[in-house]
Amino acid sequence: MNEFSRREGRQKGNPLKRLLAIRGMGQVISVTIGLVALCIVFQILSSNFFSPDNLGNLLRQIAPYLIIGIAQSFVLITGNIDLSIGSIMGMSSMMAATMMTKGVHPAWAILITFMSCVFVGVVNGQLVAACKLPPFIATLGTMTIARGIAQIVNNNHNTDTISIGIGKETTEAFKNFFYYGKIFTLGGHQESNGSVIGGFSIYSPVIIAIALWIVFNFMLSKTRTGRHIYATGSNMDAARLSGVNVTGTITAAYVVSAICSCIAGLIVCATTGMGAMDTGNSYELYAVAASVIGGVSTLGGQGILLGTVIGAAVWSVLQNGLQFAGAPVAIRNIVIGVIVVLSVLLDVVIRSGSRRKAKDMGASALLGWISRKSSEKAAP
Repeated sequence: MNEFSRREGRQKGNPLKRLLAIRGMGQVISVTIGLVALCIVFQILSSNFFSPDNLGNLLRQIAPYLIIGIAQSFVLITGNIDLSIGSIMGMSSMMAATMMTKGVHPAWAILITFMSCVFVGVVNGQLVAACKLPPFIATLGTMTIARGIAQIVNNNHNTDTISIGIGKETTEAFKNFFYYGKIFTLGGHQESNGSVIGGFSIYSPVIIAIALWIVFNFMLSKTRTGRHIYATGSNMDAARLSGVNVTGTITAAYVVSAICSCIAGLIVCATTGMGAMDTGNSYELYAVAASVIGGVSTLGGQGILLGTVIGAAVWSVLQNGLQFAGAPVAIRNIVIGVIVVLSVLLDVVIRSGSRRKAKDMGASALLGWISRKSSEKAAP
């Protein structure tokens, strides 16, 4: 039995080693430990951090970051990047809100908005995969176009409140479905009108984010499309020679990104009850942060969506905790920026070390094979 077989046998018999053998799991565990440490620090700085009310709001804050993190993760794993995420969010928010202020039923407004955003995702994929444009340039262009659409749909103005077009009752249903709806509440006290104040609540965007994560995590980890996404990001030429439809795979990743961005835009629209042209500004950077902090490699071919959950949580905890600590917005941005840079640097260092280790193992195997052949020839 050679060394590789012995090592493989030890991993099969050890659950911890099997867990760590999952691609990207090591960094996920490391970031999770960091997340726990952050929560402890912020609880020390502010005793209200772990209050039931704040925990419920924190989960609601994590949801949109998780959704756009899923969007960027799919694209990053293919070895590309999507800079149009924030602008698609703005386009989604403005298109849906504008139609609803004109009296279009929310179901039709959402459907038309959804199809428009999917079209942008298809265009992104075709520009990058079929036209061979650098992803930075291609999505920078569609970022500007999508932002222009967000501005032009309502004549370069933010919309009025959507209730003027669809009525108060339908507006409340839309807002509750995407943002304000409480799925259940633990603790708190009940008011005379029946509403519950305080306590720990699970809000509708948390359920939306969980549903999207389940669907796209299954797609990434259990389907042929997911395997092709990893293969394309690891080595595009080798994937193409193996029969992978690289153009279709990259386009699929960008479509997933557009779908998630569309839903995140609808959540923001429901939050305010209107459309704003600047919705989603800088969210493409937040998406990169959530993905990279969670262990998704900017070099492609590595990362899991469980890490994106942790990355989105770290991002939101930093925002929430620094706000509780009274840190100025500038300091918050500096701290978060440093963490993103360090996360990417760590990824580059780890990937470089893995390559050197692989080369060393390959060289050792080759020398061992040459030695055995030499011994066989020397034997009488």
